[in-house]
Amino acid sequence: MKPGDIEARQILIGGQSLQVAIRHGAGNRPPLLLFNGIGANWELAKPFLEALTDTTAIIFDAPGVGGSPVPSLPYRPSTLARLAAGLVAALGHSEIDVAGVSWGGGVAQQFAHQYPKLCRRLVLAATSPGAIMVPAGPSVLWKMATPRRYTDKNYMNKVAPEIYGGDFRKNPSLIGAHASAMRGARNLGYFYQLLAMTGWTSLPWLWSLPQPTLILMGSDDPLVPPINGRILARLIPNAQLRMIDDGHLFMVTRPAETARFIEEFLANQENEPPPRILSAFAGGRPADAFSSGIKRPTSLSRGR
Repeated sequence: MKPGDIEARQILIGGQSLQVAIRHGAGNRPPLLLFNGIGANWELAKPFLEALTDTTAIIFDAPGVGGSPVPSLPYRPSTLARLAAGLVAALGHSEIDVAGVSWGGGVAQQFAHQYPKLCRRLVLAATSPGAIMVPAGPSVLWKMATPRRYTDKNYMNKVAPEIYGGDFRKNPSLIGAHASAMRGARNLGYFYQLLAMTGWTSLPWLWSLPQPTLILMGSDDPLVPPINGRILARLIPNAQLRMIDDGHLFMVTRPAETARFIEEFLANQENEPPPRILSAFAGGRPADAFSSGIKRPTSLSRGR
């Protein structure tokens, strides 16, 4: 395989078969392990994978999604993190960077907490601390309760602007391109993903994450309101937050820019992050890191 090629294959880890895609890179950094959103097959991340320059990236379909068969039992984020660690070991890596998108951002947090020596850096995109979060509106949550948007493309065209916001509101052609890459989430697999995150939250231990962390949030995200990114940035000790002038799926609608931000972060040798909140794409002034009024508990102060 040459740099830029994407290889997809089945790999058996602990009795669970996984559909795994590997984007081969030419760099010498640890590979990037990417956890996808709920119901999303790996092909939906293909524009982002293709936009990477020298990074090797690994992504797999969650059990019951895309090419990964439904597991025999439900699972928790800790189970999926353990499965991912087994995959990393099977591929021969002793250190990785980890990224998670939306639902996958919760699993990425769990992985960084569960395997701090394996996870070098952390990227959280359009995500939250889990059950204890500032939620989306009721109509958006209701539309997310089933995988219908993955199986009915007409329904996806109808609801995508309300669910995902951003460029999906402005350019309907983006919805069709996104829908064409869907491979369908099985009902049971989707239910297991919903069940996995029921009651899960990272809030009790976010303060303990040692990894330099980049948080990317869409400024027009109806599904995961941007304030959730502010909460994450406030509680993770070595975190920076970049606001992107787009919606929930900025990794799909603006893959080149997102890939550039992530690769710059992963290549940065500095231990201390840049300013906590930067404005991306909008061309405006940096946002106020604490305009939400969130107060950091004294007990969580880490010398900042």
